[in-house]
Amino acid sequence: MTPLEKLLRQMIEQEGPMRLDRYMGLCLGHPQHGYYMTRDPLGEAGDFVTAPEISQMFGELIGIWCATQWQAMGSPRSFNLIELGPGRGSLMADALRAGKVMPGFVPAAHVHLVEMSPVLRRMQQEKLGALVTWHDSLTAVPGGPAIIIANEFFDALPIRQFEWRQGHCFERWVGLGEGGLAIGLAPVKDAHAMQAAGESLVIEDGGARNAVAAEIGARLKAAPGAALIVDYGHVRSAPGDTLQAVRQHRFVDILDRPGEADLTAHVDFESLSKALAASGASVHGPITQGAFLQAMGLAERVRVLGSTAGATVEEAGERLAGDAQMGNLFKVLAATSPDLAIPYPFVQA
Repeated sequence: MTPLEKLLRQMIEQEGPMRLDRYMGLCLGHPQHGYYMTRDPLGEAGDFVTAPEISQMFGELIGIWCATQWQAMGSPRSFNLIELGPGRGSLMADALRAGKVMPGFVPAAHVHLVEMSPVLRRMQQEKLGALVTWHDSLTAVPGGPAIIIANEFFDALPIRQFEWRQGHCFERWVGLGEGGLAIGLAPVKDAHAMQAAGESLVIEDGGARNAVAAEIGARLKAAPGAALIVDYGHVRSAPGDTLQAVRQHRFVDILDRPGEADLTAHVDFESLSKALAASGASVHGPITQGAFLQAMGLAERVRVLGSTAGATVEEAGERLAGDAQMGNLFKVLAATSPDLAIPYPFVQA
């Protein structure tokens, strides 16, 4: 039994079952025993690998996109370059290096990282230096012109799950069973979720995600800016249970050894888009990660780097953009201030 599981059992015994989003939030972010608070989860020695760790090309192409958006904003002399959930800092380091091709972009950027993990903050500082400001949430970042990057951030925000059974709605909670932690159902009165009569289905509620998207949209309405959101998920809202736990690159039960596995769920890009638009941003896409990277020049970058690095660069390019790899599962969504032009490559979407 992990220390967090012991604590969760005590909490449930004292307070009763907890909602799934609370369980997910504690598993990932408990100050002492949360998954992200105690380890570097990335890489082959960790539990999963993200695109910036696969190849520098990913961050470089995002850096070029950011630089062109800065230019579209009128090249402000000072702006906030914000990353949500920056991992080891690899994406930001690669983006800043690539952004040097645009004169004035890097000197104008004030880098803000939204990161709750003390372990990852130390790694980010080693990679990016002291000229970075850290925050626990986006709301703490100063306002003004901004470009916001969020790669594999929204999938880790807590969700709720509702289950429809023959016209009746129940919410999934975490309680105690004979063998320890167990998923249970509690009836929901006055449920408004869509459901098919007589059909059993699961509907996920990403309220925490939509709240962050609304904050982004409000910032883009208030000052010139753009946001780029990259994550795995579905373009249209649809029922289904997508909550998953990963440990050592393998799927495990979401209740298995809490605090020692990454918990995520597929992002509902339609819901995210609506939250951004409702708060004042113009929304573009989503398009697939493969389409985005290819449009931004991935093939040419593979060719240039491949002349020195060989097949590993080609393999990385395929992993990032291939239809059977990350290319289709991952989507890219852009949001801008309402008076800015549609950003490339979303004009072709």
